[in-house]
Amino acid sequence: MEKTEHLKLYHEMVVIRRMEEKSAELYQQGKIGGFLHLYIGQEAVSTGLISMRRPEDRVITAYRDHGVAINCGLSAREVVAELMGKATGCSKGKGGSMHLADVSKNFWGGHAIVGAHLPIATGLALGDAYRGNKAVTICMFGDGATNIGYFHEALNMSAVWKLPVLWVCENNQYGMGTAVDRASAVSEIAQKASGYGMPAMRVDGMDLMAVRKVAGEMIEQIRAGGGPMLLEILTYRFRGHSMGDPERYRKPEEVHHWQENDPIGIYRKYLIDQKIASQAELDQLDDDAQAVVDDAVAFAEASPEPAPEDLYKNIYVEA
Repeated sequence: MEKTEHLKLYHEMVVIRRMEEKSAELYQQGKIGGFLHLYIGQEAVSTGLISMRRPEDRVITAYRDHGVAINCGLSAREVVAELMGKATGCSKGKGGSMHLADVSKNFWGGHAIVGAHLPIATGLALGDAYRGNKAVTICMFGDGATNIGYFHEALNMSAVWKLPVLWVCENNQYGMGTAVDRASAVSEIAQKASGYGMPAMRVDGMDLMAVRKVAGEMIEQIRAGGGPMLLEILTYRFRGHSMGDPERYRKPEEVHHWQENDPIGIYRKYLIDQKIASQAELDQLDDDAQAVVDDAVAFAEASPEPAPEDLYKNIYVEA
């Protein structure tokens, strides 16, 4: 792995962190409406995972999708503009926080209904298998989605048809305000793959390099015809489930414990200890990331609202 790629990944993580922090401010100022689910604390998950995909590989995720969008190549400008409901946003200001997407970059969107995108991932993979493509579909979802019917139906069919899907559970320990062990009959989500004869692994989601290693190995096994696999990534969201979350279900000591294992801090230490980058280089990348976010906010605030007639566009496919 070249130094330039290391620095690119670090920069992406910091852009996500700064963008999410700024999004929280904009929400409190009333400039972002609806729901807002922040990715703070989970940056190493999507950054590590998506860095191992090829351009033809498809990515689809749930509603905590801002970081995934950045990793898939969307600009901070079009993401922030979408959050603010502007016409220059990636979904033309009509999707908002939970519906970021860009099919041209093989990012098939964030989806608001818990688990509803899993059957779509099965369909994407089925289409690639039917055409003989070598693409892998990477489907990301939260731990709460593993307790509903969509999860079981999608995994079952992907196993029956031996589809090229990497099922990725971002286990951030809570489904909204409910701890995993209060809602799931098994403590390890990865165990659920055994019901479908599917290989599964777990990895520390606070360690970007660990995520890259395991995800890369699994993606290539799937690409080689190994069938679907499940990857459970253990992570933690530092903020509430959404902006309206009073966070009464977890203790401050627990949050502090996980914050001590900040994924950006872990990767920064790795880069310095391995003499890949200097403190000064990383400080410069921090400044660059802040400049990217400041520019994105200025762009979004100067962008127009969608025109009333846009409400009727992109409803049906024009054949």
